[in-house]
Amino acid sequence: MSTTQEKAVYSNAWILLLASLTALGPLSIDMYLPALPQMADDFGVSTQMVANSLPAYFLGLAIGQLIYGPVSDRIGRKKPLYFGLSLYIIASLLCVFANSEWSLIAARVLQALGGCVGVVIARAAIRDRLDMQASAQAFASMMIVTTIAPIIAPSLGALVLSFSSWHSIFGFLMVVGLGSLCCVHFFFEETLDPKRRLKLNFNQVLNLYGAILQDSSFRRPMFVGCFAGAVLFCYISASAAILMDGYGLNQQVFAYAFGANAVGIMLFSTLNKRLAQKLSVFQRLKLGSFLQLAGVGLLLVAGSMTHAPLYIVCAGMFLAVAAIGFTGPNAMAIAMSEQGARAGTASAIMGSMQFGCGLLCGVILNFLLWSALLNMAIVMAIFVALALYYVFKLEHEKAYKLKS
Repeated sequence: MSTTQEKAVYSNAWILLLASLTALGPLSIDMYLPALPQMADDFGVSTQMVANSLPAYFLGLAIGQLIYGPVSDRIGRKKPLYFGLSLYIIASLLCVFANSEWSLIAARVLQALGGCVGVVIARAAIRDRLDMQASAQAFASMMIVTTIAPIIAPSLGALVLSFSSWHSIFGFLMVVGLGSLCCVHFFFEETLDPKRRLKLNFNQVLNLYGAILQDSSFRRPMFVGCFAGAVLFCYISASAAILMDGYGLNQQVFAYAFGANAVGIMLFSTLNKRLAQKLSVFQRLKLGSFLQLAGVGLLLVAGSMTHAPLYIVCAGMFLAVAAIGFTGPNAMAIAMSEQGARAGTASAIMGSMQFGCGLLCGVILNFLLWSALLNMAIVMAIFVALALYYVFKLEHEKAYKLKS
């Protein structure tokens, strides 16, 4: 394949492999959500206390990506996958034998440190091979496949709980990790040519991080993607308390409701691809931001009511979460478009910032004093407002460049 063709074409099998590696994160986050009340009973603590293992996982994801990014720029994309997936398998086994909320939290941090390798390498591999327009298409395709994980994960978790305990959920994740490792070994081909690798020491890595963050062509779309994506992490952290504790949904019905929002991401990602010939990458990013704003507006109204109808809450959640199908791929494509050989490090920064926002969401939710629904709506509103601010900054920058 010629360089020009390589920059414009990708195979569905390649995207499927990258998406399966990326899906390891959402699968690990969402599969055990229906088990939170059962785990809380076993450990003798509240559901919210066990739910703190979610921000702990986000912490591991944020730290791990900062490591894998520059390492993959130096030694290639495949070797870090071997290490990360092996760590994920070991940590999943530790989760199986966790006997307290703190041992679970520690094991989850390790699990995230291993599992986050997939998302870093997938993003960098796409940038290694594709230009911006093709990257936006590839990221949208990957998101469609990746969202299958949060659709089926809670239902899988509820199914496991119907005949076994929560420990088996982490046993299942360990098997998935083993399968991913085998797929990498046999099917993943190196995408970063040795001639393009960056020979960086620790200080140079820090300088590279600084240089990338000072690049406004990366920084602004990164902030849009991170703040818009924080809505999803906020929803993940609060959904069990709202829908199961607040509205009395059982494990299976909660799994269906959670899966419906993941289906929404898939539908909007598909629509995002279909609109590629009619709207620019930036226009689709802007559309997604305003859809999120509409969803958060509904949730703020619902949260201010004494007991809002469930359909209003579900509609608000759907719009706020599903719109990530627009914001995610397009923000990523714009941010990564000019990163070249440093794509791994840039991908790591963006991923780390996203999960850092997820960690921040979990922390803020612990300190707010209103209902779980209103707390979630307020935190979502803050992040959507920040995302829109940077969308308008991007628009202003784009208009300025056109005038120049």
